[in-house]
Amino acid sequence: MPLRSMLYVPASNARALAKARDLPCDALILDLEDAVAPAAKQEARAALGAALAERGQAAQLRLVRINGLGTPWGAEDLAAQAGWDCDGIVVPKVDEAADLDAVAARTERPLWAMIETARGVLRAAEICAHPRLSGIVMGTNDLGREIGLRPTADRFALLTALQGALLAARAHGVAAIDGVCNALDDAARLEAECAQGRDLGFDGKSLIHPAQIAAANAAFAPGAEEIDLARRRIAAFEAVLAEGQGVAVVDGEIVEALHVEAARALLDLARKLEEGRAS
Repeated sequence: MPLRSMLYVPASNARALAKARDLPCDALILDLEDAVAPAAKQEARAALGAALAERGQAAQLRLVRINGLGTPWGAEDLAAQAGWDCDGIVVPKVDEAADLDAVAARTERPLWAMIETARGVLRAAEICAHPRLSGIVMGTNDLGREIGLRPTADRFALLTALQGALLAARAHGVAAIDGVCNALDDAARLEAECAQGRDLGFDGKSLIHPAQIAAANAAFAPGAEEIDLARRRIAAFEAVLAEGQGVAVVDGEIVEALHVEAARALLDLARKLEEGRAS
């Protein structure tokens, strides 16, 4: 399913939980961890269970980010999720595959790993190889704090970590979601980050406010020119194959089997998005 936009929603905010069901994002991270104050953890857990009982968009992926098992709240979060209607568990601050083992032993749901520590980045290949893992989400704020980087608009200091984790995800066939953009009032910066994440190869972007959804959906969806080029590449390649050749030329660039595979994947994504709009 498309994962262009993944919105964090605080489980302690009843109004935000209710509103999230009808938002046009592809996925939600319903958050019991960082967005909830320690004194509100128990109340947020109960509110989240009630909110999950009401379904919104059928196609919207609903993930729950629990507190780590090393905290006073993680075990209770995992015990509660057994009765919830959600699509997976987001495990925070995953440093190694053993962190996922500990959660997998207590739930049969698909797991998602937050890659937000130096150890997590360095062990991303081990983490992404976990048999229960569906995807990773980059936690760029926590990662940046840990490594001591100075934030810049171009995210230059994060590129090694972003690319390393993304390579691990691709090597093991799991989804990869880019980190958040903190600049709520800077549309140009948000668009630039979305474009950067898309160009690096991420499936989508995690978001901290509903106002960011449209930019992420637009950036990670195929545009009209991309769709047209994909169709022409496929047609040209099929034509040369019929003539016993293996390489076509479209717009002055060669087109081989790998380009056709990518073109078909792009058209498949465009089809799924169109079906989602029609449903």
